[in-house]
Amino acid sequence: MIAQHRRTLVLALAAAVVFAASVLLGSYTVTIPDFFRILVAHLTGGAKIPGASFIVMEHKLPRAVVGTLIGAAFGLSGALFQTMLRNPLASPDVIGISYGASAAAVTAIVLFGASGAVVSGAAFAGALAVAALIYAISRSGPPGSGGGRGSAAGSRLILAGVGIAGALQAVVSFLMTRTDIRTAADALIWLNGSLNTASWDRAGVLSLALLVLVPAVVVLAGPLRILELGDDAAAGLGVRVGATRLAIVVAAVGLAAAATAAAGPVAFVAFLAGPIAGRFVRKASLPASALTGVLLVLSADYLAANIAPLLLAGTVLPVGVVTGALGAPFMLWLLVTTNRKDA
Repeated sequence: MIAQHRRTLVLALAAAVVFAASVLLGSYTVTIPDFFRILVAHLTGGAKIPGASFIVMEHKLPRAVVGTLIGAAFGLSGALFQTMLRNPLASPDVIGISYGASAAAVTAIVLFGASGAVVSGAAFAGALAVAALIYAISRSGPPGSGGGRGSAAGSRLILAGVGIAGALQAVVSFLMTRTDIRTAADALIWLNGSLNTASWDRAGVLSLALLVLVPAVVVLAGPLRILELGDDAAAGLGVRVGATRLAIVVAAVGLAAAATAAAGPVAFVAFLAGPIAGRFVRKASLPASALTGVLLVLSADYLAANIAPLLLAGTVLPVGVVTGALGAPFMLWLLVTTNRKDA
C-alpha cells in the first residue's frame, strides 16, 4: 500500500512538471519569477507585462488547465468502465460514447453551421444519448441471462458499443462528404481533438462538471472495488449491484461527455490511462488513472505544439493525433498479451 501511494505521488509530481513545462516553455518561454509576477498582476489588477501577460494568461495557462481537466476526466472515465466491466477494452472511445459525441457535433457543424458552445452542447448531448442506448441494449439480454447482469451484460455492452460506433462513424463520414471543404475542415479539427480553442470559459464549465462528478466517483470507489469480486459476491456483501452499476455508468459517461465537449474526442486517453496506471502502481487505481490521463494529454499537447513543428516543417498537430499515434500500437500490444494469457 505504501509503495502504491509513493508511485501515485510520482505520477502527481510528473504531472506537475509537465504542467509547468507547458506554461513556461515552448515557442515563447517565461521564467518562473515572471510567471508569478504576471499571475499576481492578473489577480490583483496590477501592471501587466506587454505581450507576455496576454500569452500566458489567455493562451498558455488556460490551455494547460483545460488539458489537465480533460486528462483527469478521460482517465477516470476509462478506469471506471474498465474496472466495472473487468475488461481493458471497455473505454468510452472504444464502446461508442465518443462516437456519439462526434456524430452529434459534426451534425451541428455541417447541418446547422454551429460553432463554439453549441457544438460542445451537441457533443455532450450526443454522448449521453448514445450511452443510454448502449446501456439499454446491454440490459435487454436473452432469457436466462440474469437480466443484463454480470460478465454477460459487460460483453453485451462492449459489443453494442462497438456496433453503434461503427454506425455512427458511417454517419460522420457521410456528413463530411456532403459538405463544403471549409466546413469539413472545421469538423475535422474538432474530430481530432484539440486544445487550440481552450479558454477560461471552457475551463470554468469543465471545472463545475468535475466538482459534481469527482465526489460521486469518490463515493462509488468503495462499491466499485467490491464489484470486482463478482456480482454474486458483491450482492452477498450488501451492494445493490444494479443501482451501483448504473451510478458508475452515469458518472463515467458524464466525465467522458464533459471532456469531449470541451476539447473533442481526444483519442485513446481514456483507453490508455487505466492500463498504464495499473502497470505503474501495480494495482488498479482511480487517482493514478486520472494523473496518467493528465500526463498523456499534457505531454501529447506539448509534443504536438512544440516538437512536431520542428519535424514537420512548421505543422502544428492537434493533440488527438499524437494520442492516437500512441494508442494504436498500445491496443495491439494489449490484445496480443491478453491472448497469450488466455492461452
